[in-house]
Amino acid sequence: MTFEVNSRYFLIFSYLILSAIAPVAEASSSDSHGSISGRVFDTGGGVIQQVTVTLRNQETGIEQGVSTDLSGAFRFEDLPAAPYYLSTEKKYFQNAVQEILLSPSQNPTVDLTLKIDSQTIIRERVMVIGEASEVGDIPGSAHYIDQETLESQLLAFDDIHQILRQVPGVNIQEEDGYGLRPNIGMRGTGTERSSKITLMEDGVLIAPAPYAAPAAYYFPVTGRMEAIEVRKGSSQIKYGPRTNGGALNLISTGIPGDFRLKGNLALGVDNSRKLHLNLGDSYKHFAWVAETYQMATDGFKQLDGGGNTGFDINDYLAKFRLHSDGSARTYQELEIKLGKTQQLSEETYLGLTDEDFADNPLRRYRGSQQDVFQSDHEQYQARYFIVPARNVDVTTIFYRNNFQRNWYKLQSVSGTSISEIFNDLDTYSAELAIAKGTDSDPDALAVRANNREYYSQGIQAVLGLQLEQGDTRNRFEFGFRYHKDQEDRFQHEDGFQMRNGTMVLTSRGSPGSQANRISEAKAWALFIQDKMEWNRWTVSPGFRYENIDLLRTDFSTSDPERITPTRIRKNGVQVFIPGLGVNFDLTPTLGLFGGVHKGFAPPGPGSNEVTEAEESLNYEFGFRLQSQPLSFEIAGFVNDYENLLGADTLAAGGTGEGDLFNGGEVLVLGLEASGSSDLGERLGLSVRLPVHFAYTFTHGEFKNSFESDFEPWANVVVGDELPYLPRHQFNARIGLETARWRLAVEANAISRMRTKAGQGPIPRLEATDGYLVFSLSGEYDLKAEKRGVSLFLSVRNLTNQAYITARRPAGARPGLPRTLMGGIKFRLGR
Repeated sequence: MTFEVNSRYFLIFSYLILSAIAPVAEASSSDSHGSISGRVFDTGGGVIQQVTVTLRNQETGIEQGVSTDLSGAFRFEDLPAAPYYLSTEKKYFQNAVQEILLSPSQNPTVDLTLKIDSQTIIRERVMVIGEASEVGDIPGSAHYIDQETLESQLLAFDDIHQILRQVPGVNIQEEDGYGLRPNIGMRGTGTERSSKITLMEDGVLIAPAPYAAPAAYYFPVTGRMEAIEVRKGSSQIKYGPRTNGGALNLISTGIPGDFRLKGNLALGVDNSRKLHLNLGDSYKHFAWVAETYQMATDGFKQLDGGGNTGFDINDYLAKFRLHSDGSARTYQELEIKLGKTQQLSEETYLGLTDEDFADNPLRRYRGSQQDVFQSDHEQYQARYFIVPARNVDVTTIFYRNNFQRNWYKLQSVSGTSISEIFNDLDTYSAELAIAKGTDSDPDALAVRANNREYYSQGIQAVLGLQLEQGDTRNRFEFGFRYHKDQEDRFQHEDGFQMRNGTMVLTSRGSPGSQANRISEAKAWALFIQDKMEWNRWTVSPGFRYENIDLLRTDFSTSDPERITPTRIRKNGVQVFIPGLGVNFDLTPTLGLFGGVHKGFAPPGPGSNEVTEAEESLNYEFGFRLQSQPLSFEIAGFVNDYENLLGADTLAAGGTGEGDLFNGGEVLVLGLEASGSSDLGERLGLSVRLPVHFAYTFTHGEFKNSFESDFEPWANVVVGDELPYLPRHQFNARIGLETARWRLAVEANAISRMRTKAGQGPIPRLEATDGYLVFSLSGEYDLKAEKRGVSLFLSVRNLTNQAYITARRPAGARPGLPRTLMGGIKFRLGR
């Protein structure tokens, strides 16, 4: 407990009186000294062992620390008379501080009672890492981007691609320049629509249909997140179902402990504007937060004939929490989370020829004037947390996500798909001319309404159990998840004629006349994991079990009422996924880590009898240094695939049927390095000079030959390199910070990528551009005493470099040009 201010004065006054009257001299014997002892209990009266108890006296400089024994006892001896502070530190418990006056020759006894730290436990149960301080204890590669780092980057569009550049081992393929539908992979998994990684928000699967249709046409609004976690090592088996590459967890704004209002208002080029507000408060047994994020722009691409090429996003989130008192014998809390996101983006799959790209990389052909993406996402979550005993906790989450999207976009010209046009420009020159605006016959341009509805729902629970015996600590987690999801395709195509550069509707397709099917998945998952700590060792064994049933029901395109299925495909898979991670502390600041685990990704409902699950055996080894203000990590990895899967999607330049293709044996190996420091502190300067870098080397190649209808692979021979996997990635950032202003320069460098499997020199039309892009940002606090109100300015792609970032789905696509945005941030309350 903490005394009032008057109590502090009384202690100091008493100490002065006692010092004046006590017959104490420098040469006095230890008879006038005393001791302080006691025990540490939980709120239920149980003793707590291995609590770090620290004794401090600021005037004399005395500071001692001990750990409680098996009976929860501690003792400090041979202490001179003085006022002292006793403080405790123990994971999963709130820190306690107590003041005590030690009089000459006295030996007082002080018992301390610790309350459960519920938020720390919840973070560990629903988050990939928990918090930044946990990274060094994880037996595997892990990275945590905290709120301060996210806010300091001042990104124009809060693009998740740009944020993840600072994490080694993460592969990125840009597409629209804004990160609206990200393409993220890890350690060579493939990047298309982030479908090869486990994607979560607050520890819950968040892809539209994580098992049946994992392509992330919905991605959480990054601008409202307070932290981002990435885990790539062996311990990721806890998260599933995809364990080949890693897990990405986005942490939404938490409920504040006191009243708080935060805002961010910005304006930029291309009529870009952003509004981000969140407001919340906490009371004795109730807490809440409400948030909105609004972002819009007219777009940087220049549509022939005029028109917007930007987007408009409206995102809303609310959380409500009921909780018992922290001193309650059984702590409980219930948190409700509600969210809604709407998006309208005038985006297209139609790219450019290299000749047109060289002339104007921002150009968009007239054939894309009808293209528009519309979506609506809703999320509902209820999380119940209880601590029935000091060393036991249970976290249970019920969740439901609904997602509806319709991407109305150019599919083909005169019967030839737009991806095929760009694969053979000479043969399809007439079709390309129509896409550019040449007059055409009626129905020459087919615009597909890619109308799909999704849901995912389930219940997941984690039981945490902490056991301590002597120097050995075990943190067990037992978890299960029952999950169900569905994708409903009900698509049609409309016919258009190009007249004087304008697309005119000439026929309207019937609903469901292009695709009419339902894909479903049901999955039971169990996992057990232990984090065993003994002296300088941390060992984390675990396994995961997945039981997945997949169903695809096709209906005739002339049967919109879905009376009679034309085909039903069922398949299932059961798999055990073991893993082991080890960490050894060479010194208190330097550690080695390594691990091995089975990688797995389920086949989809579109698989047939020859389609196999994606499986691999993954290894990693590395070391990390954490010594403030310096941190450094380097890791090598090998992912040995028994079978790699490819999916036929429009985004990959395919037909969009969703069929799966076996890629056979693939070997991916790489090296990751990252580090950060404050050069100002190390050099003894009065300003901060924070620096950070991340580097990734990745090489992936096929170990067998085969022929495939999957367009990015085609005919593969042994030694062919994987497409869309850059060999080198580099990110660096350096800042200059004072009490009131901050400046930062960031550089991103990516080597050329193959767009099709192959080896040797990369043909020009089968490669993206290598590039080096700089960004600049600055912030100034209007108040010197605290960061309450600040002005900021950011410039991305400072040199306005033009580069081809992808050639899929159809044609060359540019990265974001020079973009400037500035605004104001404010914060009221804590």
